[in-house]
Amino acid sequence: MNFYSLIESIVKSKPTNIAIKSSAEQVILYRELDQHASRYALALDALGVCPGDRVIAQVDKSLPSLFLYLACLKAGYIFVPLNTAYKSKELTHFIADAEPKLFVTSCDRYDEVSELVMAANDCSAVILVGDPGRDLLGLAAGHSSSSVVRSVKSDDVAVIIYTSGTTGRSKGAMVTHHNLVSNVKVLTSLWHFSEHDTLLHALPVFHVHGLFVANHCVLSVGASMLWLERFDVDAIIDLIPEATVMMGVPTFYTRLLSNEKLTTELCRNVRLFISGSAPMLSETHELFEQRSGHRILERYGMSEAGMITSNPYDGERKVGTVGMPLPSVSVRIVDDFDISTAKGTTGHIQIKGPNVFLGYRNMPERTQDEFTDDAWFRTGDLGVLDADNYLTIVGRSKDLIITGGYNVYPKEIELILDDEPGVLESAVFGVKHPDFGEAVFAVVVPSTKAELDPEGLIEALKIKLASYKVPKIIRVVTQLPRNAMGKVQKSLLRDAHTGD
Repeated sequence: MNFYSLIESIVKSKPTNIAIKSSAEQVILYRELDQHASRYALALDALGVCPGDRVIAQVDKSLPSLFLYLACLKAGYIFVPLNTAYKSKELTHFIADAEPKLFVTSCDRYDEVSELVMAANDCSAVILVGDPGRDLLGLAAGHSSSSVVRSVKSDDVAVIIYTSGTTGRSKGAMVTHHNLVSNVKVLTSLWHFSEHDTLLHALPVFHVHGLFVANHCVLSVGASMLWLERFDVDAIIDLIPEATVMMGVPTFYTRLLSNEKLTTELCRNVRLFISGSAPMLSETHELFEQRSGHRILERYGMSEAGMITSNPYDGERKVGTVGMPLPSVSVRIVDDFDISTAKGTTGHIQIKGPNVFLGYRNMPERTQDEFTDDAWFRTGDLGVLDADNYLTIVGRSKDLIITGGYNVYPKEIELILDDEPGVLESAVFGVKHPDFGEAVFAVVVPSTKAELDPEGLIEALKIKLASYKVPKIIRVVTQLPRNAMGKVQKSLLRDAHTGD
């Protein structure tokens, strides 16, 4: 099944249901949403995109960006969302790996992207909005409002989500239509989504949380979205009374708590607050419940599998855990030899289910390494299952930093830092941060007789890396602590610099 078939069934059965209310007070019905998706699909077709081709989108969150995504699903194109913060150095890898037919970009980056895709085979760039008559918005307006939902096979790729790599090379996780369908059917049932819901959507749409979980839970059941192009505390406070569900990252909730208008009366119409993408502090849980009257539901997911576990809608939501495995999803904790451990024992988290991705694009050996001989996927996280089968994430075996809900792998930053003049070596790690959960922190060792300027290094990194990857602080040290095997002991560095 093409995932878009779920939306098409809503379009046919509930065409006048409101799909979206935007911050610009624009209201879009389901039949209108389908018409926009059709026009964009036909515009892409006219630009030479064929089923199975990759379409990269590096654009700000907007209604046209949503229409583009839905058009790709409907027409059988492979959607490749990229964070708008990525710089040219990073884009070069994505273009080479994804081999896109089209790169959809913004006005201010069109010249830059056009130059980058010149080196690619049979790829062109187009502006999404802002260039009247030539942008995708204008091209779509000239096409029919009706197009067919293309048939796909269950293992056909729908989306490629790029994840940071421990080696510095981002991996393209190939997510199939079947992955999307299976995951959303479980979530809408588990979280009691219906056409009567209104979701407050303030998440970005270049990763799983905002693109899949939020959009799909709404559009597959005929519910509505209050669509915000970015997170804004005042706007959220104004819209909460109109919402029944809100999804966010922990940073959203900590910032809401800073507003005195957050009260139980304000949240009286909300039935569910969901948090994910990063761990939430127990203090945030407790304070939010005191202020709003709601206990936040935490869940666990990743690019390669969508949602994996969730605290229950009805039943105990255990603070500090990410809940139980979703129906049809299996989770096990194993030792270093892939042997299952006893309940209550910390180990490596492995998963299996219809939500688990097809593999990494152009990386068959890496894909094989990430799956066990009996087909369990190695998540790279460390966790423990309690007696009630609730999962607690206790660490990240791949040294991942999660800052403001975004994944950052230290190795990528270390490779760039080590290339800076005067830097002998570096170590990057995460430290606790009251707003972002974790902040990126770096220490550098200077080459002989070199004098390093930490602020200058930060400015240099801002040119080469997405802003969320740039260390908040860089400290100069004489040497890095190492164990007997020569491995840098980042735990010692983290302890030494927590509070800096």
